[in-house]
Amino acid sequence: MSPFAPIDGWLAPAPPPGRVGWLREWRYAHRGLHGPGAVENSPTAFDLAMRAGLGIECDIQRSQDGRAMVFHDWQLDRLTGESGPVAGRTAAKLAMIKLNGGKDAIPTLDALLDQVAGRVPLLIEIKSRRDQRIGPVCLAVRRALEGYQGNHAVMSFDPRVPRWFASQSPRTIRGLVVTEEGKRGLGGTWGRHAALWHARPDFLAYDVRDLPSTFAAAQRARALPVLAWTVRSAELAAVAAAHADAPIAEGEGLP
Repeated sequence: MSPFAPIDGWLAPAPPPGRVGWLREWRYAHRGLHGPGAVENSPTAFDLAMRAGLGIECDIQRSQDGRAMVFHDWQLDRLTGESGPVAGRTAAKLAMIKLNGGKDAIPTLDALLDQVAGRVPLLIEIKSRRDQRIGPVCLAVRRALEGYQGNHAVMSFDPRVPRWFASQSPRTIRGLVVTEEGKRGLGGTWGRHAALWHARPDFLAYDVRDLPSTFAAAQRARALPVLAWTVRSAELAAVAAAHADAPIAEGEGLP
């Protein structure tokens, strides 16, 4: 048994099985089922995912006026004809910006929740920066989720985010996103456990390229669901099936 195991169980206890069981029952379309004519994180991509019977993973940025926007990048440049930071525009202005390669505009999280309406589960990845406070974006997401009855969870690479939800919205299922890239050896092992203890997550979303992983296996053995991202091939799908509970996938990773 790992010498960290008793501390893991004390500082980051596993959630009740009934709370997180649904996480294991789905495959999740990474940023929706996107492709030609269906841009990532767009209503069209989300509709296609639901039609295919897939759960949805999406990304959240905060608008200038404190709304949760469904968008991956910090800057508008890659995905739209506009430039500059997402956080530099209001939700109303962002909602008028068309996404490249499709007919959709940038959606709010409220609009996505209305679109899904509980039909499939949602994984909501909250983007953050270490040099910024996480309270405002977490609060924007919590406000959008108020009263939503469908299965959903928030997650982030930043352990402060799941910790915020553990404190401020304890009924919200929260996850820690993990990659071991550039974080090998004893220092990386210590860092992963320290992040786990701070985050107190209900599940992990793990870089599939790092599986099998001693750390992921230890958390999975004590009943934390482990989801694998981003599964982009049949080979990675096999790895996820062997070493995780569910894939977050796109392209050839979704047979």
